[in-house]
Amino acid sequence: MSIITISRGSYSRGKEVAEKLAERLGYECVSRDVLIEASDEFNIPEIKLVRAIHDSPSVLDRFTHGKEKYVAYIRAAVLKRVQKDNVVYHGLAGHFFLQEVPHVMKVRIIADFEDRVKEEMKRENISAEKARYTLKKDDEERRKWGLSLYGADTADSRLYDMVLHIKTLNIEDAVDILFQTVNRPSFRTTPESRKILEDLSHAAQVQAALVAGFPSARVTSKNGKVFVSNIETSLLMEREVVVEVTKMARKVPGVEEVTVSTTHSITSD
Repeated sequence: MSIITISRGSYSRGKEVAEKLAERLGYECVSRDVLIEASDEFNIPEIKLVRAIHDSPSVLDRFTHGKEKYVAYIRAAVLKRVQKDNVVYHGLAGHFFLQEVPHVMKVRIIADFEDRVKEEMKRENISAEKARYTLKKDDEERRKWGLSLYGADTADSRLYDMVLHIKTLNIEDAVDILFQTVNRPSFRTTPESRKILEDLSHAAQVQAALVAGFPSARVTSKNGKVFVSNIETSLLMEREVVVEVTKMARKVPGVEEVTVSTTHSITSD
């Protein structure tokens, strides 16, 4: 039992690798589904999330605390979806959100640029010049997303356990390699690693519940005990705010205890 995240560029064949690997392992294959779940659970029009992915990161600046909300909602949806294990995830930012979980095998699939150009030309019925421009723009936007939202470059090999180049290796080769690797003891779920993921998911759910009203909040979780810090409030309103934050956090399933730490805003007379 384990989780595989596959990071991929457009037309890199990563989607095909993910689907074939999931089929061979008997795992669920998850991608854009998490957008729909985030949209439903947090009452955000899906189109906003879709645009936020495909447009420049600056699109989030149009919304109040757009970046904080986007990251919180997507993180919560991703962690909740993969928590049940036996998942191949090739959607948004799995390698960022799951860095701390030992039984997650993080993979990057890349392909030769000219092979990607040919694939884009064929699928979109466009010229080579247009395909090159589109791919370069898409790659740069994905890079900007990683740097802007998560402070990391998606092309940084240190984020992954394995980087596979689809050229000499074909899709079946990649699936064979990943199948053999994920079955090694290193990536088997243990009670300890499951607990790490559970704590991360609890923290993410609480963060998502709080982000609209308290976008600067920082949340950690340990064994059902949630710690919320960096809640900004005036001294006069501190008690009411702590009660409100505690009430919101306790609504998240699995949260047993909540500790809130505030910072006092400075108000002029």
